[in-house]
Amino acid sequence: MAYLDHAATTPMLDEAIEAYAATAREVGNPSSLHAAGRCARRHVEESRERIAAALGARPSEVIFTGGGTEADNLAVKGIFWARRAEQPGRIRVIASSVEHHAVLDSVEWLVRHEGATATWLPVDEAGRLNPATLAEALDDDVALVTAMWANNEVGTLQPITDLAAIASGRRVPFHTDAVQAVGQVPVDFAASGAAALTVTGHKLGGPVGVGALLLGRDVACTPLLHGGGQERDVRSGTLDAPGIVAFAVAVEHAAKTQREYAARVSALRDQLAAGVRQVVPDVIYNGDPVDRLPSNAHFSFPGCEGDALLLLLDAQGVACSTGSACSAGVAQPSHVLIAMGADDDRARSSLRFTLGHTSTQADVDALIAALPATVERARRAGMIKSR
Repeated sequence: MAYLDHAATTPMLDEAIEAYAATAREVGNPSSLHAAGRCARRHVEESRERIAAALGARPSEVIFTGGGTEADNLAVKGIFWARRAEQPGRIRVIASSVEHHAVLDSVEWLVRHEGATATWLPVDEAGRLNPATLAEALDDDVALVTAMWANNEVGTLQPITDLAAIASGRRVPFHTDAVQAVGQVPVDFAASGAAALTVTGHKLGGPVGVGALLLGRDVACTPLLHGGGQERDVRSGTLDAPGIVAFAVAVEHAAKTQREYAARVSALRDQLAAGVRQVVPDVIYNGDPVDRLPSNAHFSFPGCEGDALLLLLDAQGVACSTGSACSAGVAQPSHVLIAMGADDDRARSSLRFTLGHTSTQADVDALIAALPATVERARRAGMIKSR
């Protein structure tokens, strides 16, 4: 199989699997005071230090979570609640219009249930946010600003340091979802100026179900979960020591190999993009042509349904993803492409191809070989359906 969906999840690194297995053979709750518990706690704290060093944070700023979605929810809701409690007039959340649903839905939940108001910042046709737009939107009623480091669909990179500086200048915490960015582009928490940053394991060679919120020590955050008071009393719950150890191995590896990885994968990505354009001349390449993730190639195929293309490619052993989200069994056009100015047809005709550490030239060749007949068949099906 040609696996071209690494942005959804990427295979665990061998060293992460070995670290997980070795730690899982030991017994001990990291919160227990006996020797076994202290051993598990040592694994957790050493992992916290490794992740902090790899991502330019202090160990005390690493809050372990059950993954990226929980970390996003904790940042958006927790910081909003804390800010509103301190200053009741701060009830507005500013977010980009192309956020991952973990952020988008969290903001909308606050609007529906907590009396928040939301400002959705527009992006240009490449999916890029203009910092001036954020500056114009800021006022004394803003509790939080959130903008993702790299878009999960089209791969466009945002000017995070500029955005964070603008928010900080108005004393507003800035959160960024860096789930797709870590390991692909340089990510340094301290240098970014962000108050909070989300990262997860399974996007960079670690296990599913473990992630972290990097949270500045001076940033108040009301917990979502209540219980044992773990993780600075911000995130209660028994810590997954084996998962955390494997997560730390993956983060450290991703940070150390980022330049080499980006060079290799971007070369493959460019070959993929060129090949797709050659065999489907009217294809539309979405996202910023330069400031984008090295692994991401996102296209719209005129006259095709993205879901149909995905299934036809899957039948030929090529795994990718569609740019549309599915809600309650009804396909919806990508909110990211709509925000970029695409019409519904273009938004529904998109596919995302993403590469990773196991990707090879053979994967690219398999896609290019399968694509012409797949597109032709999908277009025929679309013509029949429209009659």
